Amino acid sequence: MDFEPWWLIFVPVLFALGWLAARFDIRQMLRETRSLPDSYFRGLNFLLNEEPDRAIDAFVEVAKLDPETTELHFALGSLFRRRGEMERAIRVHQSLLNRSDLPAAERDHAQHELAQDFLKAGMLDRAESGFEQLKDTRYALPALRSLIRIYESEHDWPRAIEAVKTLQGLVDEPVPQIVHYYCEQAQTALAAKPADVDAAHKALDAADHALSAIEAGASKGGMVRTAMLRARLALIEQDPKRERLYLESIMTDAPEYAGLVAEQILANYRAANQEEAGLDLLQKQYARHASLDLFNVLFRELRVQQGAAPSWAFARSALRSHPSLLGLDRLLEAELANSEGSAEQAPVPGADLTLLRSLIHKHTQRLDRYACRSCGFQARRFYWQCPGCNAWETYAPRRLEELE
Repeated sequence: MDFEPWWLIFVPVLFALGWLAARFDIRQMLRETRSLPDSYFRGLNFLLNEEPDRAIDAFVEVAKLDPETTELHFALGSLFRRRGEMERAIRVHQSLLNRSDLPAAERDHAQHELAQDFLKAGMLDRAESGFEQLKDTRYALPALRSLIRIYESEHDWPRAIEAVKTLQGLVDEPVPQIVHYYCEQAQTALAAKPADVDAAHKALDAADHALSAIEAGASKGGMVRTAMLRARLALIEQDPKRERLYLESIMTDAPEYAGLVAEQILANYRAANQEEAGLDLLQKQYARHASLDLFNVLFRELRVQQGAAPSWAFARSALRSHPSLLGLDRLLEAELANSEGSAEQAPVPGADLTLLRSLIHKHTQRLDRYACRSCGFQARRFYWQCPGCNAWETYAPRRLEELE
């Protein structure tokens, strides 16, 4: 196509149109900016200067001047909730819900924010009611996850199970904690007086079914916990062979959890007058998969069955292969407890075991804990659900020293 000189006339025309559009946008922006109260800009300035208290006061003033600013109300409510001022957050979100002209989408948003306020304030009944009203809205998924948290905190395992099943219908992802819900039901049944054996069997069968529906390895802790509860159930039903079968399956399928069941294994063998066979089994397990908890059990049992010399020989060999201040602290504690009041000479000639143990213990107290991999919460006992963040299966079955 040939170039025509008269086309050049469009260049200044297009330039003029662009200039006019820019002028219009700038004037519109200036007009909108002038309509904003000064308190709005003061609030922004306080936020930039990291002065949230003064920023909140400024934004509250804006909200009073222009009650139609719904987004500002949402922002204020979130700020109040993050700061722990739950009464003010609830009041802000309730005032939004009380508006008759509020669009449906923003009403759902306000309902969700209000339910979150109630949840953080510990008003679980009102939070539950609020989240249930959102089941058919775009907030259905986060509301359902919050309901599951509420049911967990109330130990309402049947409703938690139903909620998780509903969640699985909405999202294509495994929800391994459902296994623990069934285990919680079984544990409650076994703790009853007398134990509700039928209910425990039913719950553990459901746990096994849930495990089979989860990808392999997705809930290793769930598998271990189910086996531990089945072993406990077998003990109540006076079936030691089945109890041993479940306990030993844990050492085979999840050797890192062996320290959690070592005492039960020894008790099972002891009841059958097979203490030596039980001790030999744990020694072989330790040789394959050493752990501090297993070391503690072995040292104490060797001390009982074979005396001080063999137990200390094992301890020296184990600590040489796997150096551990916490392990040394534990064996000194056990040795002091077992030799108290005895005339037997201490296995460390010329050493003051009490002083030695007290010095080591000061340095090992912080290491003698399990730690959550999610939030870092530390505890002396092992938990299936972290008390800090409420996540499931976040505790490794090893002490902090072994993880460092």
